[in-house]
Amino acid sequence: MATTKTDPKVSLVDNKKSCVYEGLTRDQLIECYRIMYTSRRIDDREILLKRQQKIFFQMSGAGHEGISVAAGMALKTGYDWFYPYYRDRALCLALGAKPLEMLLQAVGAADDPSSGGRQMPSHWGYRRLNVVTQSSTTGPQILQAVGCAEAGRYFARRPKAAEVPPSRNGEKLDYRQFKDVAFRGDEVTYVSLGDGTTSEGEFWEAMNAAALGKLPVIFVVQDNGYAISVPVEVQTAGGSISRLVAGFPNFHFEEVDGTDPVASYGAFQRATQYCREGHGPAFIHAHVIRPYSHSLSDDERLYRPDTERERDAARDPVSRTQMFLLREGILDEKGINDLEKKVEEELQIAVDQALAALPPAPESVLQYVYSPDLDPASAAFDTRALAGPDSADGKKPVAKTMADLINTTLRDEMKRDERIVIFGEDVADCSREEYLKCKLVKGKGGVFKLTFGLQNEFGTDRVFNSPLAEAAIVGRAIGMATRGMKPVVEIQFFDYIWPAMMQIRDELSVIRWRSNNVFSCPVVIRVAIGGYLTGGAIYHSQCGESVFTHIPGLRVVFPSNALDAAGLLRTAIRCDDPVLFLEHKRLYRETFGRAPYPGPEYMIPFGKAKIVNPGTDLTVITYGAVVPRALQAAQKIEREHGVKVELIDLRCLNPFDWETIAASVAKTNRALVAYEDTLSWGYGAEIAARIADQLFDHLDAPVRRVAAADTFVAYQPILEDAILPQANDLFRAMKELAEY
Repeated sequence: MATTKTDPKVSLVDNKKSCVYEGLTRDQLIECYRIMYTSRRIDDREILLKRQQKIFFQMSGAGHEGISVAAGMALKTGYDWFYPYYRDRALCLALGAKPLEMLLQAVGAADDPSSGGRQMPSHWGYRRLNVVTQSSTTGPQILQAVGCAEAGRYFARRPKAAEVPPSRNGEKLDYRQFKDVAFRGDEVTYVSLGDGTTSEGEFWEAMNAAALGKLPVIFVVQDNGYAISVPVEVQTAGGSISRLVAGFPNFHFEEVDGTDPVASYGAFQRATQYCREGHGPAFIHAHVIRPYSHSLSDDERLYRPDTERERDAARDPVSRTQMFLLREGILDEKGINDLEKKVEEELQIAVDQALAALPPAPESVLQYVYSPDLDPASAAFDTRALAGPDSADGKKPVAKTMADLINTTLRDEMKRDERIVIFGEDVADCSREEYLKCKLVKGKGGVFKLTFGLQNEFGTDRVFNSPLAEAAIVGRAIGMATRGMKPVVEIQFFDYIWPAMMQIRDELSVIRWRSNNVFSCPVVIRVAIGGYLTGGAIYHSQCGESVFTHIPGLRVVFPSNALDAAGLLRTAIRCDDPVLFLEHKRLYRETFGRAPYPGPEYMIPFGKAKIVNPGTDLTVITYGAVVPRALQAAQKIEREHGVKVELIDLRCLNPFDWETIAASVAKTNRALVAYEDTLSWGYGAEIAARIADQLFDHLDAPVRRVAAADTFVAYQPILEDAILPQANDLFRAMKELAEY
């Protein structure tokens, strides 16, 4: 661990005889000032435009220009990777972003390269510069930067994984065909954040993951002393994040005056060298100022007195750098004036062009919610199961459980696609590899053993355990997938998915849309879900799929049997969208729904339901573990009352198969929607509402629902049976509806 501290109160380097300053030449220092001045003046222009109501929001990078320009000068454009935050205007300019591009975002223009008018200003994203699309949420980029660095290392060690497979019969049915991969053996990933963001748990999860992996990530905390109105001594114990992180192993630490571009450049040079040489991550704590309010929606005069604001103004990086150039004789007053005049002229042209730019077309709002290149609901994903050969004794192939077929599908896909990695809690066979090599242990492979044997077969760099941190699992996977990998991660129980919710809702699902199709992250998240466990209780038995079907951009799949699980999982892995793959725990090893393995190319299109039981008198729409219970009830009511139930297994919840539902209800004139989630505000409510809305003329009875009680799943089996929908509940509802 290396530590360098530069007193944040010291002045800029004072050495008139030196022609090089921490490695910066005089020409580079002039360029630094040009970028810093440009950054500040863009802020000022945007503020004016906002007050003229010509743009709709403004957030500045004022006071942060010194550390930002130093980062841009020290790192490599289009070589290293960048996860900046909203104060990093000068960084983006130093990397090659144009003022016009930033102003196009401010006016919300269609030609805004960062988002096409979909994001507010200062939300950077430039594919050519390796600047990854940024969101407004606080800190999710940190874990993604860790995943980005992991991907760079993975491709460097497995370069063949970056190859793009050829299309088959002219069809592109593989996400890799839309994911060109670029990597460098000594690349570095930059991620920045404000001091307030260090209070987020994801910051600590990212620091831990980077330290564990000795990853080449430079964490830059730009500490301006405030998180909006909350001062650092209220935000951070002891008032110094440097003191709190000092115990992390494998790090290089720097603490620097971030208003001094020369000292900041020196800090970056040392940090970058440490990372490029493979020693581990680096941490730069930059003390900066915030001369403007948090944003134009904030008025800092309400919580900062004039004396404090004046003290900050004395450390303004732009004016200090200007004085430094004059004092060092690098530029004279005429040189400064000429430089600033040229910047002003260029900015005026850019402002005029931005204000004349066309806005996006209203009809474009649904573009890029999902991949425009690969539709997992298309017929191309509808492939036949292979008929397995009979055994020597003439018996048919052995029917396997859902757990067996998921494991085999993962194995075959990992053989086919070297970009696939699997990680999560307990998914590896054994993290202490020597135990496996010496055959001292058999290996675990997940709490339900669905990943058993995969680490042994494919290696620890492809199947590994993660720290117990759900947000870190998903956040790192997003960073990997952005670079072209295919992470298939596991959340051990659906009940524990909630720490990852911000990564799923605000990042995973929206990266393609918010970047206007420039970036994407087709992650697969496997999750064990559901009850009927006899003792699973509150924290191992819940459903809640409707929360996720409400998220645009996220595919949600919920198979009820082994064959469907295999086909849908393969589609999920090969498709170009993020997928939440829900696996019902009760169905893993049930007798119901077992099937022989359908072969390594078997797929099922998303959004195509299956008619489990044809009928003419009543339609039942369901999915998951309710399918076998509904089938039991349907068979009973036909046997006892002659009512023929058409049972539809949705299999996929987003998208879902409305055409099959509509055709069935038009035939039977009665509809029952059944689901394991709570009755109120559950997934089935949307199906019932749409039937009532669009098929009312076909109905001979009200649409009915059967679901769980509006409470939690209890431990005592008697209570669990009373809470969750049972076959008898479905039978009674079918009978009442048939008799209506």
